[in-house]
Amino acid sequence: MKLLHSGKVRDVYEDRGDIVLVASDRISVYDVVLPTPIPDKGSVLTRLSLWWFERLADIVPNHVISATDVPAEFAGRAVRCRRLDMVPVECIARGYLTGGGLREYQASGSVSGVSLPPGLVDGSRLPEPIFTPTTKAPLGAHDQSITFADVTADQGGEIADELRRVTLEVYRRGAELAAPRGVIIADTKLEFGRDPGGALVLADEVLTSDSSRFWPADQWEPGRPQHAFDKQFVRDWATGSGWDKKEPAPEIPEEIVAATRARYIEAYERITGESW
Repeated sequence: MKLLHSGKVRDVYEDRGDIVLVASDRISVYDVVLPTPIPDKGSVLTRLSLWWFERLADIVPNHVISATDVPAEFAGRAVRCRRLDMVPVECIARGYLTGGGLREYQASGSVSGVSLPPGLVDGSRLPEPIFTPTTKAPLGAHDQSITFADVTADQGGEIADELRRVTLEVYRRGAELAAPRGVIIADTKLEFGRDPGGALVLADEVLTSDSSRFWPADQWEPGRPQHAFDKQFVRDWATGSGWDKKEPAPEIPEEIVAATRARYIEAYERITGESW
């Protein structure tokens, strides 16, 4: 196989004309890869994505060819995929206000150009899910918030409309399936590509603890940071460590690694109903 690209978490290989996407145990926060891996993280992300891809196939096709026809050394954390022309937009759906969206709202009353009601706080449920795209920054750089009008200007109105519609449909389906399992999906990030015929295809990962914020529904309380089944736990540790969010990143303490692994696995088990 030929290594085409090594990202924050995934390595992309070319093999027999296909793409082999390998999820590592690396973890990134604030667009910086931390030096300490989270054991089993790549396998959890891969299995959870595959579970979701099956349940979203009627909304949008995905890039998966096979989860078993991969090199043995990558078994369990790799997927053979179709080659796509990737759309250079991070497609984010938000159903709740937190993180960067909250900071943008506090500054302007809107997120990515979408006006929101006054008085919202950290963890507030939005009146309806919103589409808040960002740029796709290279490794080491930061994604920048953009508006739907920016996507339209860059990609054209038809593609922009399709990206927004499908992103929100995927988010709504995910939120509906996770809710009875006691999980709130606060927001999620999706990536899309075009196949040779021009059809939009869901790629990369979907509704995982790396690409989404998962909260336990029975502990949701607007007005404070929420308990997280995702890498927000590592973000919070990194922020409290005094790190300046630039290279080099600090090593993650053993207890933070263990707690993060446990949260990724709990999210997987709650959502899928399967034991890890």
